[in-house]
Amino acid sequence: MGTVPGFDPVTEHEKTRAALRAVVPRLVRLLRDVPDPDASSGVPVWTVGDVGAHLAAVYLAYCSIVSAEEPVESVESLEPVEWDSVLPPGDASFTERIAAMNAKSVELFGGDEHVRPGDFIAERGETFLRVTEGLAPDTPVSAPWYGKGATITLATVTGLMLSESLVHGLDIARGTGLPWPIGPDEARLVLGQSMPTMMALALDTAKAQGVSIAFDVRIKGGLRLAVVVEDGTMTVTRDAPPRAYDCTITAAPATFLLVSFRRTPIWKAIARGHIRAGGRRPWLAMRLGELAASP
Repeated sequence: MGTVPGFDPVTEHEKTRAALRAVVPRLVRLLRDVPDPDASSGVPVWTVGDVGAHLAAVYLAYCSIVSAEEPVESVESLEPVEWDSVLPPGDASFTERIAAMNAKSVELFGGDEHVRPGDFIAERGETFLRVTEGLAPDTPVSAPWYGKGATITLATVTGLMLSESLVHGLDIARGTGLPWPIGPDEARLVLGQSMPTMMALALDTAKAQGVSIAFDVRIKGGLRLAVVVEDGTMTVTRDAPPRAYDCTITAAPATFLLVSFRRTPIWKAIARGHIRAGGRRPWLAMRLGELAASP
């Protein structure tokens, strides 16, 4: 993670930790207020209860990779989770590995009537923040579900926990009619902390073969990402040095977050004026989302 004037990785990481600390009790209340766990959610193939189960597994997974000194147990067996037994072989694609992880998450928590996702999330959220307190944002963390031997930074992990909480909280809210606002500051922290890593990991390399596009992504409030796709690879750089871009995308933070996670169609965001495209080839804005794999 590069440093430039106005961007302090340590300060931003602490802000992300504070945002996660604030969102956990909101998420717990939301889960406890769900009137019907069998109701449809904002994820077409999952019920509201399935989304809660998935969130509990997310907190289980991320706690397990940062707290080696504290064994993180599975719900049913009360034994440490062996990720190699959950995930497909090492040569599996990003999409296949995330799909396997998602399926396992619902299996771990969905069928156990004694497990309350809200209570589990409250406990694991506190554990994550306690175990990682004082660690540098660039501390490397193993994340096997993103690829064999994959390592990401603690800042990315913290941003991912915040993004999972915000986006899946919205999925639950959409299925229950309960309120779930996502503030611009929360969304901007997610985009700054996790997107530079995750956009590149989620690239559909087959679709990106032979593609050469440079996007200047400007998130209202100060965040700026240079997204460069070059023949099957993608690099995402915060506050990159000046260069020529093919397409400039200017977006409200929460809107870009929801478009990135396919919770809001980009055409609707553009129609509402929440995303604007410019530059030499503004029509390429639609390509950015198409180049990302979707489990």
